[in-house]
Amino acid sequence: MADVAPKFVAYERVSTARQGKSGLGLEAQRKSIDDFAASKGARLVARFTEVESGRKADRPELQQALHLAKITGSTLLIAKLDRLSRNAAFLLTLRDSGVRFIAVDMPEANDLTVGIMALVAQQEREAISKRTKEALAAAKARGVKLGNPNGASALRRAGKGGAALRETVSANADDFAEALAPVVEEIRLAGHTTLRAVAQELNARGVLARRGGRWHVSSVRGLLERLSATSD
Repeated sequence: MADVAPKFVAYERVSTARQGKSGLGLEAQRKSIDDFAASKGARLVARFTEVESGRKADRPELQQALHLAKITGSTLLIAKLDRLSRNAAFLLTLRDSGVRFIAVDMPEANDLTVGIMALVAQQEREAISKRTKEALAAAKARGVKLGNPNGASALRRAGKGGAALRETVSANADDFAEALAPVVEEIRLAGHTTLRAVAQELNARGVLARRGGRWHVSSVRGLLERLSATSD
């Protein structure tokens, strides 16, 4: 008797190499996929795990998963389409692949759905970029020094020291934090609530940390602590 069990090719994604090595984020996706496949009496042909930045458009694992699904007549199975709903490159690749797909969290999704989601994602990305630039421009117009790695050393060279230096540096840091407050609030409202997630979003938007470099967990923690202190 012919094998009539549905066939799935699983596709999972995590956004950093550290998450990929630790399995953080994968366990929940994998359980969701496995439970869904079992409920359908389906066979998993293969499993592909993408470890990449949300900013990158190239997704070799996704391309391999789509190719295998096509040649084996399988359906691509994704755990959480809503987690990728702001990623226009992923959505357009999925829409244009011609491969059947099922998202466990949005089983009703189809080509039209992901096409609309891709347009919304692109528009939102452009709007976020515009709002971030406008917020930073407004802060700069108020005299806030953004991404200035030499603020303290410049004051020392000018002969200001001790208490005056600490007071000036602290005031600049407060102004910098205040300028970024609406950006941070928007990021957190979008669901990026951990320190690492906030740092990744700030870096993705091209926002420099106060000393001119990239954001890390420690620098985001300091920013949030300063915002909390200034709001008291």
